[in-house]
Amino acid sequence: MGFLRKIFGKETTTDVLELLTSQHREVDDLIAKLEHGSGPRRGLLTQLADKLAAHATVEEKLFYPAVMTRDTEDQLHEAVEEHLALKRLLSDMITMRLDDDSFDAKLSVLKEQVSHHAHEEEEKDLFPKVKSMLTADERAALGNEVLVMFEELMQGHPSQNVPRETAEAAKLPSLR
Repeated sequence: MGFLRKIFGKETTTDVLELLTSQHREVDDLIAKLEHGSGPRRGLLTQLADKLAAHATVEEKLFYPAVMTRDTEDQLHEAVEEHLALKRLLSDMITMRLDDDSFDAKLSVLKEQVSHHAHEEEEKDLFPKVKSMLTADERAALGNEVLVMFEELMQGHPSQNVPRETAEAAKLPSLR
């Protein structure tokens, strides 16, 4: 997939909210596959960790700064802390044996945290604010930036950075 998507032979852009929502669904699917043993667990965990790490990075570096306002500031700072909690869980999961008794417990907690962060806070609360704040063209331009960075990150294994990132928490600038 390149900078612009081709649909029916026509180039089109990607709305950032649609892109992030589709990434949330991909993460949900990978968690479900891990829960139900649908495929090789180590490979599924690596895919999940890479996608979550890349997703968190594009949100922290591109999306959150672009939508930072007085109305969203507290929520975005909380979101970065939630990313840190997710990365800590991932870091534990990446380094543990998959047959360890606590792996499934950590997966369950990860699922709950992802659901709360992605679906409750972002999709239900933040995304409607962003939709009214940015024009369709602005959302498309931001979507293209996010997509390009996400694809670049996915060329490597972004989950390899997770242990270091849990030691060095991301910080957003404050408007205050």
